[in-house]
Amino acid sequence: MQIKIAGGRIIDPAQNIDRMDDLFIVKGRIAAIGDAPEGFSADEEFNAEGQIVCPGLIDLCTHLREPGLTQKGTIASETAAAAAGGITTLVASPNTKPVVDSTAVAELIQDRATDAGMARVLPLGALTQSMQGEQLAPLHALASSGCIGFTNGRHPIDSSRVMLRALEYAATHDLLVVFQAEDRALAAEGCMHEGTTATRLGLNGIPAAAETIEVSRCLILIEETGVRAHFGQLSCAQSVLLIQGARERGLNVTADVAIHNLLLTDEEVNGFNSLFHVIPPLRSQLDRAGLRQGLVTDTLDAICSDHQPQDAISKEAPFAATEPGISGLETLLPLSLMLVEQQLIALPQLIEKLTTGPAKVLGIEAGSLEVGADADICVFDPEATWTVNRETLKSQGKNTPFINTELKGRVTLTLLNGRPVHRLG
Repeated sequence: MQIKIAGGRIIDPAQNIDRMDDLFIVKGRIAAIGDAPEGFSADEEFNAEGQIVCPGLIDLCTHLREPGLTQKGTIASETAAAAAGGITTLVASPNTKPVVDSTAVAELIQDRATDAGMARVLPLGALTQSMQGEQLAPLHALASSGCIGFTNGRHPIDSSRVMLRALEYAATHDLLVVFQAEDRALAAEGCMHEGTTATRLGLNGIPAAAETIEVSRCLILIEETGVRAHFGQLSCAQSVLLIQGARERGLNVTADVAIHNLLLTDEEVNGFNSLFHVIPPLRSQLDRAGLRQGLVTDTLDAICSDHQPQDAISKEAPFAATEPGISGLETLLPLSLMLVEQQLIALPQLIEKLTTGPAKVLGIEAGSLEVGADADICVFDPEATWTVNRETLKSQGKNTPFINTELKGRVTLTLLNGRPVHRLG
């Protein structure tokens, strides 16, 4: 199939392209930008005038819920939501039931994603068996079955000896290890950021030290082993400084931040609205400023959705008793565009944080419109407005604090391997 996307503003940070032009696709790959390739005859043409044409977005943290938690979401429903959000590649958390600590579960997830055909799903494997932090999972076998990296999520590995052995093994086989840093003892029963708002509301807080102490411990072990490491969903300004210092010492570490931590603070919890219950929690204004500074200075390599769909009953309880998480696939792009509107970063830099940046973290060839690359493409209208509600969200989870909010920026076309998987209208 031959497709022409005509008259859009093409932005590809990987090639330093930002210009009005046409893009041509042949047999699922990028064939040319500018002049049509010889013998090209479009089977389908899309008018992208007034819109942005960029690589398909890559989301570094999503919880697809399947297998085991299909009342919250399925691979089919959540990859459809990803396509509607312009996301063509998803990194899936291993905290399913059963967890991804066997090749059978890893292959099941990929097979069901292939059957759905809406987005690429790259599973993370569990770093330890059942994510209990005691014995290593079969990392090499999981990597051979398609796991892009390994994590214990927010299930801590209390034993530094076990952690060291895991990182040594991963370093030997050049496996990516993803940390979601949290000290279990310090986090305790907390449900929001420890600060004046938590005190006033009478809610147990999670101090910033619960993250920064664990980041520090992990960095020491990373330096000891030389493992390729990534810190996901940082929430504290001090964590950003620790990552910056580690890079200055030559450590091979990267980091990302969830979009809601760049926009919201703990003050949003004032009304006990459980839709603002997330882990890591929304932090202080100073922490948000530190995260934004880390984004601008490229200490933070990527922005992710940290997509965690929940069923309605999971959010219908007193704030502390609800399950944390935001359904964020379809709002990742429009919320990120707020950073451009606030003049924090330029649009090409933002797109880099959603495409090329995540691809480099994972070490994959993606996030580019280079000739010959897979035609994973997102076309969006940066001025189009839409209202987030139960009808407009394709995700099975409707748990977003932006419900009934009008957002600017809407995806009009998503291509996966040159095949339209989402068209507005």
